[in-house]
Amino acid sequence: MEELARESISLLAKPGGESGSPSLSSLGAIFIMLKSALGAGLLNFPWAFNKAGGTSTAVLVELGSLIFLISGLVILGYASSLSTHSTYQGVVKDICGPAIGKLCGICFIFNLFMISVAFLRVVEDQLEKLRDSVSTNLTMEAVAESFQPWYVDPRLIMSFLCLAVILPLSIPKEISFQKYTSILGTLAAGYLTVVIIVKYYLMEHNTLHKREYSTAVSSVASMFSVIPTICFGFQCHEACITIYSSMKNKSLSNWIAVSVVSMIICLVIYSLTGVYGFLTFGESVAADILMSYPGNDVVVIIARLLFAISIVTIYPIILLLGRSVLQELWLDHKHYVSDSYERFVRVLLTVLWILVTLIIALFVPDISEVISIIGGISAFFIFIFPGMCLICAMQTEPVERRKKSCLVAWGIISVLCGAFIFGQSTTIAVMELMEKF
Repeated sequence: MEELARESISLLAKPGGESGSPSLSSLGAIFIMLKSALGAGLLNFPWAFNKAGGTSTAVLVELGSLIFLISGLVILGYASSLSTHSTYQGVVKDICGPAIGKLCGICFIFNLFMISVAFLRVVEDQLEKLRDSVSTNLTMEAVAESFQPWYVDPRLIMSFLCLAVILPLSIPKEISFQKYTSILGTLAAGYLTVVIIVKYYLMEHNTLHKREYSTAVSSVASMFSVIPTICFGFQCHEACITIYSSMKNKSLSNWIAVSVVSMIICLVIYSLTGVYGFLTFGESVAADILMSYPGNDVVVIIARLLFAISIVTIYPIILLLGRSVLQELWLDHKHYVSDSYERFVRVLLTVLWILVTLIIALFVPDISEVISIIGGISAFFIFIFPGMCLICAMQTEPVERRKKSCLVAWGIISVLCGAFIFGQSTTIAVMELMEKF
């Protein structure tokens, strides 16, 4: 595990995408893919299963989406083999042209920015529940709410964490501490899934009231509303090109095996979490599954702490990747950049990134509001850009005519599906926001 952790940080902490000599094993690639995919999206799956109309519908949509998820990974690996670049936006620019490359860069920055917001929103949710658990010694819940000291306000604690912990960890060029915490996100995800399954069987015997469950899909829109959450949860496509470029065995068959194994493991973990979380709470399940459990449950408190610590340590990596693209745009036109100026730009971008994401996170009602937006943007990286890469690659690659026609058709289908998902999720997010105002 220590060796896999070193491989992980060597990939994630290099903004320029230089991966050095290929040294990543297939097992290491699977580990890093899981590390990239398993995260805060897991907390939202039970709520998404409820919104989709039940477990059967949600799992079917999940299985259908899996075809495109694996297809996107395979296409990106193939596109990477045709390009000299080792970053997502670099490969897209090389295969599809500068205009599409710039669009990819913009989407890349915005996606990382919104993921940062989602991460802070999750941390604040856990802080709220942890505060409630500390207040359980008071006799009446209403009294506890009325006399909460100002210094236990989750918003204040979240602001302090950003200032005292996240900011110092995010300023350096490279974040080498990640080698000690690279396993934490996967551990938190696995632990949460086990807790939800165990809690379901324990709570079934002690439930004092009947929970309501959705048994039918109210509309086609509700059925497809789970797709943004799936896109956010399974999202590892931005990192897959760097992972592929660092592998020892770059054969397409080996990359397909890595992609399939990674996505199936994610499917099992996400499906178990979604099914058992939904069956436990029914239609009353919260957008963040941990918020549905009592605040004083020790096992759940451990899950909250694991997720909060994991996100606090992963947030600087997300910031690093987004900042590197912004720095490249900022400094690209300059012939010479002094160390002091580079440091000034790096610190300024870091402070602005943390400040703006914190402000947004503090005023977002729950994580579902953010994921609906991220899921739409994720469609670009999972469906649209891979589809465009396949279409453009087929214009120059010597492929048999019938096979080429089939691949171009699949690329068009992928782009159209991505456009539909982006349009639907964005429209729903805007409509829900307008209803609140």
